[in-house]
Amino acid sequence: MKALICALNTKYVHSSLAPWCLKAGVSMYAKDCECQIFEGTINEDYSCLLEKILKYDFDLIAFSTYIWNKPLVLKLAEGVNKARNVKIALGGPEVSYNIENVYKEAPFVDYILSGEGEEPFGRLCSGENVENIPGISYKKDGKIIKKPPHVSEVDPPSPYCNEYFERLDKRIVYLETSRGCPYRCAFCLSGRCESVRFFDIAKAKENIIRLASSGTKTVKLVDRTFNADRKRARELFSFIMDNYGKNIPRDVCFHFEIEGTLLTSEDVELLEKAPKGLFQFEIGLQSFNEETLRSINRRVALDTLCKNIKKVIALGNIHVHIDLIAGLPYENKESFENSFNKALRLKPQMLQLGFLKMLYGSDMREKWQDVYDFDKNPPYEVHSTPYLSKEELLLMHKVEDTFERVYNSKRFTSLCEYLHTVYDNPYRMYEELAIYLDSCENNKTLDELTLNLYSFFQKSPYVCEEKLRDLLAYDRLTTNRMGTLPEFLKVKTPKIKETLNLLEESKDTKRKTGVKRAATVLLTTKEFIYVDYTDIDPVKKTYEAKKIKLESIF
Repeated sequence: MKALICALNTKYVHSSLAPWCLKAGVSMYAKDCECQIFEGTINEDYSCLLEKILKYDFDLIAFSTYIWNKPLVLKLAEGVNKARNVKIALGGPEVSYNIENVYKEAPFVDYILSGEGEEPFGRLCSGENVENIPGISYKKDGKIIKKPPHVSEVDPPSPYCNEYFERLDKRIVYLETSRGCPYRCAFCLSGRCESVRFFDIAKAKENIIRLASSGTKTVKLVDRTFNADRKRARELFSFIMDNYGKNIPRDVCFHFEIEGTLLTSEDVELLEKAPKGLFQFEIGLQSFNEETLRSINRRVALDTLCKNIKKVIALGNIHVHIDLIAGLPYENKESFENSFNKALRLKPQMLQLGFLKMLYGSDMREKWQDVYDFDKNPPYEVHSTPYLSKEELLLMHKVEDTFERVYNSKRFTSLCEYLHTVYDNPYRMYEELAIYLDSCENNKTLDELTLNLYSFFQKSPYVCEEKLRDLLAYDRLTTNRMGTLPEFLKVKTPKIKETLNLLEESKDTKRKTGVKRAATVLLTTKEFIYVDYTDIDPVKKTYEAKKIKLESIF
């Protein structure tokens, strides 16, 4: 048999692990099958993608299916069905829990894989009768034979073959050292089939070195709760730290999803020693509303969670990303504002505002689909809830877009820190800003956004105009290596050029060869600042600004 596995990623920079896991299954269970992998992106033209796929020779084609690529996957699968007399299989979370609907929508599909696919797909490619294979649903005599998701009793074969590394091309790489999740959050599918099970730790260490040495800059651990086993997590953290600068290049970063309440003082003491920028942590908060958390099966000690997040952020060497979800049960606008403001006070490097998606197979969909208004097509996002109107959610989307550009982009860090102290309700501030920016005709470039921020906050009774100018100028110089300020932020004084010349005359402050330097003055503190664009802080994403008191300028 000849098989082709297709993966459609959101962007080229994202490599896909699933097809290589399936290919490893084929190598283990179907020795005589010739298996190839095709990777594309959802941004490519349908006709071009189909043409590329049809250049391959195959008897069976399988598509990895997710909420972001399902429409294109089904269109391509139909195109393949019209062009070739081949078998078509779909797998992935987007088809695992709505098998009847998938067959109704795409009757040309032959097989649907649910759960772990290495063994089922491998056995299918070996020519074994599908009736005897777990985890694969199929049609027989016009009837759907539905099977539950497959959960393996053994560690999966390694997806990291030589071909994987040859095609990686320095993209983000993904590593799983466990499967399943110890929690059963109502909006998620990770804990539905099994509790967490951990793979061989020696193999995990071997893969960490191989992936980190592949030319990538980011290794993302896809374990849903990496620190579910605290001792094991510490061992892997220590292993990465011990190999940093040796078997692990210094410019590689490791991203983990962790449960904040499980962090201990021993963890924090260890993490304090981590090189700056080596680790990124993603920590799910979701909400500060106790009733909301109970309704989605998240039994979280919020005080402990917040204390632990603060401890990690205070270390200053780890990029911390925390999540909130709009649209959860019992969370109205006032409650969400409260959750946002409390999360913001933790001062994470990134605060992601997500919107609830009613995924097939999730408890949320099963229990709340009759009272929630949501898109019936992927990604199944909520339009309104019993607690949030459609208008309120639409406005939240505008807030999310503005917050991404202003706070999460790290382009206006010092301005945001200041604004969060002078506004009692930062969420309302971002809401008003979002409405204003939405009304601006020119708001695409960084200079246009900077001017719009200045124009908006210039009128605020809480903001000092000179302070506003200084913060914007400081942020622009420390985050944008172009080293230029828009005209309205420039201070016209010959002292800037004179001081730059003086700096060049001293061996201690002379620019290094090839290094760009930019400078300005701060009106409120009466300081000259200059920035050399060498190394950027891997956590703050800023360049260092050096300051000199120059009273004579003023």
